[in-house]
Amino acid sequence: MLRNRDFRLFLIRRFIASFGQQVLTVAVGWELYERTHLALALGFVGLAQMLPMLLFTLPAGHLADNQNRKGIILAMTMVTAASSLGLTLLSALHAPTPWIYFCLFAAGSARTFLWPASSSFLPQLVSRQAFPRAVTWSTGSFHMSAVAGPAAGGALVALTHGAATVYALNAAAALVCLVLISLVRWHHVAAAREKMSLASLSAGFKFVFASRMILATITLDLFAVLLGGATTLLPVYAKDILRVGPHGLGLLQAALPVGSLVSALILAHRPPMQKAGRALLWAVTGFGLATIGFGFSKSFALSLLTLALCGAFDNVSVVVRQTLVQLLTPDEKRGRVSAVNSLFIGTSNELGGFESGFVAHWFGPVFSVVSGGVGTILVVLAVALIWPEVRRFGRLEGAEMTNDTMTNDQ
Repeated sequence: MLRNRDFRLFLIRRFIASFGQQVLTVAVGWELYERTHLALALGFVGLAQMLPMLLFTLPAGHLADNQNRKGIILAMTMVTAASSLGLTLLSALHAPTPWIYFCLFAAGSARTFLWPASSSFLPQLVSRQAFPRAVTWSTGSFHMSAVAGPAAGGALVALTHGAATVYALNAAAALVCLVLISLVRWHHVAAAREKMSLASLSAGFKFVFASRMILATITLDLFAVLLGGATTLLPVYAKDILRVGPHGLGLLQAALPVGSLVSALILAHRPPMQKAGRALLWAVTGFGLATIGFGFSKSFALSLLTLALCGAFDNVSVVVRQTLVQLLTPDEKRGRVSAVNSLFIGTSNELGGFESGFVAHWFGPVFSVVSGGVGTILVVLAVALIWPEVRRFGRLEGAEMTNDTMTNDQ
């Protein structure tokens, strides 16, 4: 797999981009709170990053299917570099904070266009048989950045006594990504360009709802994320339940991506899944059970273990979902379907955090986490009953669109 030059360049670019984003997130949060001392200022960060997803996801998918995907990745990487450079100047000059949100909105817009182009570009770099392993390596690189990025961001802010240097380094990282992706030899050429219209923009939704397997896997992952949002309440557990303070909070937050990384490394060195559908159902069930275990835990060590298990099980479901979405989708629709996938999962992350906080406010954090785990298991049962073909699905690399994977009206 790593002998594939184009894939190797793509993988390195993904790690550097993800690592830079993790570092930047820490620096932005620190600077805004340092300058405003308002928790609301941190809330606006999430809003600035979520708005582009709601506004531009469908056009981003359309462009990914009708323009050169490599060109989109290059252009949006340049926008990311420009946004980081803007943050550097704003931080150095102590400019008004609204301009920081403008740069974050620009960076969020770039990521919104990057996601469908990048996701639909990856299947073209490797063979169909190698694609499941390529997804495993790709998710592993992301989880590695999630482990190392926040720690590096905090260390850099402490070392430089400010955020400007961190922003400048992220701009430089984006330029490195620009060089890496430009060295990829493969160029995507759209088969037949469509004009942007309501029908074209909605084609991704129509295909998702017509494909039983894709709809089932996205539904399963969406509700697992929506209900199993234990990470939102980690500060509450660290302070009031486990009583481990901010240092313990950092370890709790790192446990989930560490578990995901270990899972990715194991999957990368194992033969392809023979019963991917059952693996998906068992993985999400394991995620729910581990969430319940964390909810009841009063032991710091047990809490770290259960969170790591959550990350490991989640990684399995992510690999299966991303592989199925790409392999079951015709190339001319991959951008739009990837956009729909990112919209569903991205918004469920935000809504999941709200749901966990809302339930915790009225019924307590333990009930919120445990009920979320129970709800996740119930969703698995519902999906297994409504879409029985998920249980029967076999090898990932053999995934192809058949009558069994489509709805009756297709």
